[in-house]
Amino acid sequence: MSTKTQNIWIWLQNGRLVKAILCEEDGTLKIYDENDKLILKRTGLNKRQIKQIEITIIKYGAKKLDQHAEPFRFL
Repeated sequence: MSTKTQNIWIWLQNGRLVKAILCEEDGTLKIYDENDKLILKRTGLNKRQIKQIEITIIKYGAKKLDQHAEPFRFL
């Protein structure tokens, strides 16, 4: 049984914490608000689209979290 590689990113947007979980293998993007409420979900993304999304959120000042940070709960 293999575990899927997920990249977890957090950043501040409009004064609020935001978390994104991207999985290249599944082609999924999930974005959560500061209360861990799912606010956006996209599926069927290819690897190029996932990388472009990561580049875009890095421009917002996103920081990549360690895999062991999941599940992440905002304070």
